[in-house]
Formats: sequence, structure tokens, C-alpha cells
Amino acid sequence: MSTSTPDWAEQIAQQELATSLPRRWAHSQGVARQAQRLAPVLGPDAALLIAAAVLHDVGYTPRLAVTGFHPLDGARFLRDEHGADERLVRLVANHSVALLEAEERGLREILEREFPLLDDQLLVDALIFCDMTTTPDGTLTSARDRVSEIVARYGASTLVGRFIQRAGPEIEAAVARTEHRLAAAGDQPR
Repeated sequence: MSTSTPDWAEQIAQQELATSLPRRWAHSQGVARQAQRLAPVLGPDAALLIAAAVLHDVGYTPRLAVTGFHPLDGARFLRDEHGADERLVRLVANHSVALLEAEERGLREILEREFPLLDDQLLVDALIFCDMTTTPDGTLTSARDRVSEIVARYGASTLVGRFIQRAGPEIEAAVARTEHRLAAAGDQPR
């Protein structure tokens, strides 16, 4: 099976998340549903986005948490254990403005060296949109509410709280660009 297809990705994500982290699995499924909505905007890259969406949080799985930074741990797992498509791995590694969190953790240089940011604004924005408009339980939300929820859950002065507040403007801009693309394609944001 191709290492970038949505079916393969869902199987891997379910295997890693469904039992050990069921809430994270519900979130990942919701993010994948959002990715499916973007198919008319992405054309041939729709399958890649859906695969990245369902796998984006696989690095939270306890057995994979080597560095404790889930984008890096997940990307390494996909690259090293599955030989996954480079674009897929780079999307997972850099999802939702991960470079800013990597910076907070002292891992930015490592992340940039191993997994350079994908030079495809449409895909990068699309994955941010999918992740940041989906609650931890897999339901729809606004990007602003999602950022607020993360701050409330982790605390404003924690590493994650600081990162997500710094990333907020970039997240909202990516979501707005994606909503504009959806509207131009005839779909209205939900």
C-alpha cells in the first residue's frame, strides 16, 4: 500500500492512537473529515492532506514520544518505521506552526534540518485549518476558540500556552486564507 494514501494513514493512526489515546484519535478523525472538505480546493493533493490530517498527532503515542515534541516524534516514526512520503512527513513535522513550539523547546534547528517546512502554502494552510478548526473531541470549532481552549487546557504561561498564543495570528491568517479558497470553490465555512 502506498505510504501516503488516506486508507494507509488511517490504519496507522488508528493502530497507534485508538486504544492508547482515544480522545486524540477522535480529534485526528475530525481533522481528517475537515481535510475531506478541502478536496475541491486541493485537487491531486487532497489524498496527501487527508493522510497528513489523520496522522498529524501520531507522535503523542506514548511509545513514540522520544523527544516529547509530538510533531518531531511523529515525523521520525513515519519516516523511519514506514518510509512515508517525504511531503507527508514534512507536513506532520511542521503542522500548525510547529516551528514556534520547536523554538520554545530548543528544537527548532533540529526540526528545520530534518524536516524543512514544505514550500506549498496551500497545503500548509490547509493542515492548519483542519487541525485548528477541530476540537479535541473531533467536533468543529473556530480557530480563535481552539486557540483559547489550548491556552485554557495548558495554561497561558506554560510552554504550549506561550507557543499557541504566539502562533495565534498565523493560525487565524492560514484559516482565513483556506476559508477564502473554500468559498471560491463554492463551499461555505461551517
